[in-house]
Amino acid sequence: MRYRELGRSGLSVSEVGYGAWGIGESSWVGATEDESVRALNRAIDLGVNFIDTARGYGESERIVGRVVRERAAAGDEVRVATKVPPKNGVWPPPFGLDPADAFLGGYIRESLETSLRVSGLDHFDVLQFHVWSDDWVGRGDWLETIADLKREGKIRLFGVSVNDHQPDNALALVRSGAVDSVQVIYNIFDQAPADELLPACVEHGVGVIVRVALDEGGLTGRITADTTFPEGDWRNRYFRDDRPAQVEQRVSAIVADLGITVDRMAETALRFVLSSPAVSTVIPGMRTVRNVERNTALSDGRPLTADQLAVLAKHRWQRDFYS
Repeated sequence: MRYRELGRSGLSVSEVGYGAWGIGESSWVGATEDESVRALNRAIDLGVNFIDTARGYGESERIVGRVVRERAAAGDEVRVATKVPPKNGVWPPPFGLDPADAFLGGYIRESLETSLRVSGLDHFDVLQFHVWSDDWVGRGDWLETIADLKREGKIRLFGVSVNDHQPDNALALVRSGAVDSVQVIYNIFDQAPADELLPACVEHGVGVIVRVALDEGGLTGRITADTTFPEGDWRNRYFRDDRPAQVEQRVSAIVADLGITVDRMAETALRFVLSSPAVSTVIPGMRTVRNVERNTALSDGRPLTADQLAVLAKHRWQRDFYS
């Protein structure tokens, strides 16, 4: 496993981290706690030292905390990031919303205390707001609360999870110097963060945590026109209507243009993300030991070539996720 610094924080994180949304069964069907625990332990065995969870991920914080505490007793140091959900439950926040409606200081502290209690941890390495609006820069008492929590040792760093497909909505925050890390969707289809956000993060020393690197499975090569998901699985909306067929066609085009086989699609998608020096860590969801072993094997210092990246730059796909 290779490691990168999370911005200029001094915190070293594995370049392949662990996305722990799926283990909580909040919106994914089929996860089991036993398998999740095995997968988390196998990831740590293979050098993963960064796990991303959230207050809103069902049982995820509890499961992650259990494993991290057990591994700490054995001498393993694992960094854990969690998230505070918006107080008003609105995702994403509308422009003009008062920051106190989403992240009032007292509410931030209450959410963190709940996360600490549920996980059994004494601190989190990164506390993130689960939504963000650049309209909040310089407003509200959230920054003062974050500073207090850092001084108290309950958190080390502060970050935000940038709203889905809105990377420019964190530019003012990054430039303000008030944030240590941003978590953003970045993949072969959604390359927009590379336009302004990633360069701004490099300039201002902000760490970049990449989520949805595999497009929720779309960039694995396993989504076809006939793909369906169990009832209650949120991917039924993400891959709604004829989108599975569109994904299959676009992945086939990538495979043809790169001259690779479809079973190397997931590898290529993760290498695409890790080819950016702005990226600190990528956090694919890994619900099974097999997922862990496949994804961690890519931390081998072999980024895509300039020619391959030039080919992939032509496969940006602007989609409407909100209609």
